[in-house]
Amino acid sequence: MAEDGGAERPLRKIADAFKDLAATVNTENANIEVAAFSHACSLVSPLFGCLGIAFKFAEMDYVSKVDDLVEASDSISTLQSLLDQDIQANTVRKAGSHTRNLLRVKRGLDMVKVLFEQIIACEGNSLKDPASKAYAQVFAPYHGWAIRKAVAAGMYALPSKAQLLRKLNEDENSAQMLMQSYVASSAPVIHYIDGLYLSREIGIDW
Repeated sequence: MAEDGGAERPLRKIADAFKDLAATVNTENANIEVAAFSHACSLVSPLFGCLGIAFKFAEMDYVSKVDDLVEASDSISTLQSLLDQDIQANTVRKAGSHTRNLLRVKRGLDMVKVLFEQIIACEGNSLKDPASKAYAQVFAPYHGWAIRKAVAAGMYALPSKAQLLRKLNEDENSAQMLMQSYVASSAPVIHYIDGLYLSREIGIDW
């Protein structure tokens, strides 16, 4: 199945794109371009759709904010410039600001990273524990009771791991390798984005 060259392989595209971003972050004068970043993030969007109703809220929120960054890339070159423009305009925490949207997108990337870590660590075919842990660690602290309750209910409708892998056109071995690649590559990218916020003293917990 994983050898089917004609099938869509979203996990492979994600792994390759974040490997490239991580390579940029690891250079001496790291400066991630908005265009490259937003493109890589857009490749992650189908993953949320594969998780079903439990993460429908995350899919809608994530996709809309990635779309905003894609549009921003037409006029703003780097993530640093994107934050600095909002700081100068005093719109950092304004609803719909690029800075706010980037923070939400970063959280989506982190959720997928934790989900993949948990899938790799857990035995069995259920995604309920990995998805619940990823949600609790990354999203739950920022969500009200109603959203948390809806997500908990949706966890019972998650696909099995085997169903998820079929949707991604991967087998167990190829999926684990690509998930591990994303975990390793996304970590420095997430850390880099956090650093942009913290160095400008605008915080990341809002």
